[in-house]
Amino acid sequence: MKISKKDALMWFEFFSILSEDEEIMVKQQEIIYSTFAQIEAAIDHRNDTLMSEIKSLKTLENRTIYVGNESKFPKGCSSCLLGSGLSAIRKTNKCNIECKFCYNYGGLDDIPPVGEGMWEIGGTKFYEKDIDLLLSIYQKPTGISYVYLEPFMEIEKYYSVIKKFSDAGIHQHLYTNGTLATEETLKALGEAGLNEIRFNLGAANCSDKVIKNIAIAKKYIKNVGIETPMTPEFFQAFFKKKEKILATKLDFINCAELHLNENNIDNYRGENMYISRHGYISPTWSRELTLKFMKIADEENWDIAVHDCSNHTKFARSLNLSSKEGKWFGASNYACEFSKIPYQVFLPILRDENFKFLSEEELPDGYKAGEMIF
Repeated sequence: MKISKKDALMWFEFFSILSEDEEIMVKQQEIIYSTFAQIEAAIDHRNDTLMSEIKSLKTLENRTIYVGNESKFPKGCSSCLLGSGLSAIRKTNKCNIECKFCYNYGGLDDIPPVGEGMWEIGGTKFYEKDIDLLLSIYQKPTGISYVYLEPFMEIEKYYSVIKKFSDAGIHQHLYTNGTLATEETLKALGEAGLNEIRFNLGAANCSDKVIKNIAIAKKYIKNVGIETPMTPEFFQAFFKKKEKILATKLDFINCAELHLNENNIDNYRGENMYISRHGYISPTWSRELTLKFMKIADEENWDIAVHDCSNHTKFARSLNLSSKEGKWFGASNYACEFSKIPYQVFLPILRDENFKFLSEEELPDGYKAGEMIF
């Protein structure tokens, strides 16, 4: 079924006013899925066109795409997509700023602590003294990452743990907004054995302070890059300071396709949205801007790797991790982050006169307004 945009809008206006406990009929599900497929097909077609305009596009075993210097492609991403997955280590439950794209937006003060003196690894609580036991039992992961939320809130607690994993020969990367970093703390991270640090430059709107810290980090840490959700604000701010940012001699830029959850989606109300494989919901401009960003990087021959961390990449990541865990064929934890589909967020794109479906068909008998039997 290739539903028309007019019929899709009519039905989604109806779905948007249903009560929370209203059951969706099978035929209505077909209409919903047809609408999602029509929107996604149009977005994929546009993105395929944009990709075709990037002359030196490269792939990582067909799991993601990037441009630029292959030797600078982040090893943390290679671990995530080809190795034993992204093993996240959680410690800090606080952040010093609040970003509209943050998955914890509006709830940063309500995030439970990991526990005094404890670290969360693989969903299990460990004391630092337990890490030797962990390493003696489990096969070493190809990489681990420090996430959740801003590690520089208490960075001094990280050094000894990083040293343990460094001695074990495990690649480690850490995420930060960079606003609290100093030369002293960045040097200490490098001396502890941190392999890679990723600055969310969009969190500080490409502030000069964070750009300076990227350059400082490069003095002490081997692999230094930017990882930021691609938004219009970041796109514009980056190109205003492009020369200064590239002069830091960073290694890579990961352009993350922004996907939304119940915490941050209200910050993007009114934007055109699509849903990828019935999973992540994203503004349609996020990956479009990434591909335009990559085209410029390719044409100007930046000596870095610029990576498209898209919804497709995250889907591949999930499949890779499940396969490495020995799960059944096709298993994946990639899924929609909403307990109930927020039908209303798709109304803007269905009302957008400039957005067209690739092809349309008349609804079959039994699917038209007034024909369904409830």
